[in-house]
Amino acid sequence: MKSQKSRGGKGDRTLGAASLTKERVLRAAVDLADLGGIESLSMRRLGQALGVEAMSLYHYVSNKNDLLDSMADFIVSEFALPSKGSDWKAIIRESAMSAHAVLWKHPWACRLKVARPDAGPAALQYIDSIMGCLRRAHFSTQLTHDAHHAIFSHIYGFTLQELGVRSSIKSLDPEAVAIFLQQMNDRYPYLVEVGRGAKHDHELEFVFVLDLILDGLEKVRDVS
Repeated sequence: MKSQKSRGGKGDRTLGAASLTKERVLRAAVDLADLGGIESLSMRRLGQALGVEAMSLYHYVSNKNDLLDSMADFIVSEFALPSKGSDWKAIIRESAMSAHAVLWKHPWACRLKVARPDAGPAALQYIDSIMGCLRRAHFSTQLTHDAHHAIFSHIYGFTLQELGVRSSIKSLDPEAVAIFLQQMNDRYPYLVEVGRGAKHDHELEFVFVLDLILDGLEKVRDVS
């Protein structure tokens, strides 16, 4: 009687490869990036996480660049698409907040998406949905184009900056900050005043600026 193949042997890897799907590959890649950052991701490590040889992955992605492009689009697929309704500001507000939350959950993803601007199927669907919401709200084609860029610049630009701030704040010692502010007080009094008196909340600030953008777009639409 032949002995059974040991767990983790070639037989198991063949079975693992047979059960792969592109979604499973991308989900595993996202999980690895969440754990160790995008720089830690390699085809070999991804294959190990899925229990397959790295070569099996090339049936789903042509190379590492294709994997990164697909991951960027996979993240966008987690954004809540704008719903249909008459309150376009509330609809876009909710969708933009969802996008910010997803990018905050995957800290590496915002930088990856900005660096790889080519739009995949999920990104195209998201853009089309935002534009559709604006067009149904009687925005002109030109204002829809401009509004789309304003909204997306806020989503990605604000989030990217705040992720950098979060990284910097984590490394700061409160006592060192207090000393630093005291030393800066004579030269930069207003910066120190605001730094000491204001609270920093990325979610509230994201919505604050988003509402300014949406209110401004409404005014421009109404006078165009």
